[in-house]
Amino acid sequence: MRYRAIGDTAVSAVGLGAMPLSIEHRPDEQRAVATIHAALDARVTLIDTADSYHWHPGEIGHNERLVARALSRYGGDTSHLLVATKGGRGRLGDGSWTVDGTPDHLKRAAEASLKRLGTAAIGLYQLHKPDPAVPWAESVGALRELLDAGTIRAAGISNVTTDQIHEAHAILGDGLVSVQNQYSPAVRGSEPELRLSTRLGLAFLPWSPLGGISRSSLDDTRGPTAASTAFHRIADVRGVSPQQIALAWLLARSPAVIPVPGASRPASIQDSAEAAELELSEAELRRLDDPLPG
Repeated sequence: MRYRAIGDTAVSAVGLGAMPLSIEHRPDEQRAVATIHAALDARVTLIDTADSYHWHPGEIGHNERLVARALSRYGGDTSHLLVATKGGRGRLGDGSWTVDGTPDHLKRAAEASLKRLGTAAIGLYQLHKPDPAVPWAESVGALRELLDAGTIRAAGISNVTTDQIHEAHAILGDGLVSVQNQYSPAVRGSEPELRLSTRLGLAFLPWSPLGGISRSSLDDTRGPTAASTAFHRIADVRGVSPQQIALAWLLARSPAVIPVPGASRPASIQDSAEAAELELSEAELRRLDDPLPG
């Protein structure tokens, strides 16, 4: 496993996105715990969760509690693990999402997450999404208070623009260590945020990093996308999964990139973790960067 930096913490170059273990169509707890343990066995040292990762009403913090239970049952050393959680979003149980970026809510949510995770402080706490009803500086200011209080060790922001990154960086300084935006072979709109994160020394954690390379994208009646075609062709030549090719491509985009692919089966995260050792050639990267079919 190769490692990259989130602030002053070294983490595996590929993390585990734990959301699929708690939302709709989630696996039973035995398989969910086995998936987390498989990640640790594969030397994954970053787990990404959130208080809003749950399915039914009244389950706030389901994923955080699941992660905490899985870690407590693991037979190996977990002292080097970074658990990153988020606050500022909610779910009503019908598939919809809400947003609440008020400082009071964020501070209460962080305290509740801390209790569920059972640690002395939250290693990385991320503001899940800007709240259009709350001034951005006020929401980020709550992270500043949480840092000063020692509730969290480092802060991150998610689903943000370059302007919001600049403003958060001005408020949090070195306390801001990461940006988490959607970025994948199919969704590349956060290229400016990636470049800015790299320049500022912030880790960039793509969520939904495998978008656009599923087998179903090849079978779409509208025709395969350029991304899915190229990724699958290179995977076939290499004898690896297209998911590994997608993650290796992301890692090659910038040394700041640390993908957090979701998984609901041990085999999925084991496959993803192997991408950290996969290096693509310059010719392969050009094909994957090319907007035209490869």
